[in-house]
Amino acid sequence: MQTILFLCPHNAAKSVIAAAYFNAAAREKRLNYAADSAGTEPSDTVSPVVAQMLSREGIDVSAYQPRLVKPEELRTAARIVSIGCTPDELGSTEHVEYWDDVPMVSQNPEGAREAIRTHVSQLIAELSNAR
Repeated sequence: MQTILFLCPHNAAKSVIAAAYFNAAAREKRLNYAADSAGTEPSDTVSPVVAQMLSREGIDVSAYQPRLVKPEELRTAARIVSIGCTPDELGSTEHVEYWDDVPMVSQNPEGAREAIRTHVSQLIAELSNAR
């Protein structure tokens, strides 16, 4: 199983949404990928707005604990997707895809969710076609 690593600064919103949607879609398509998420400056908890939004869709992230990205994850992930992290925070920018068009969850939760959903759908289609 290969890992897709989603990163955002606090690992409390965007990367959590992306990993949740990716894992659901990858299971549905039977892809040999699993998503994980991490942050460069992790928060203490997942954003309540995100937890509620995902809960309404049947996705429970209430037990998820935001965490700091580990250097070895940056070396071993099949793909790294940065959603708002800057390159110097990552240490290595090789093989990093940037989703910089995702709105801030605190200002536009639905817009962020839809932008992430669109990106995840495109990534799933790309990985499906590469099989």
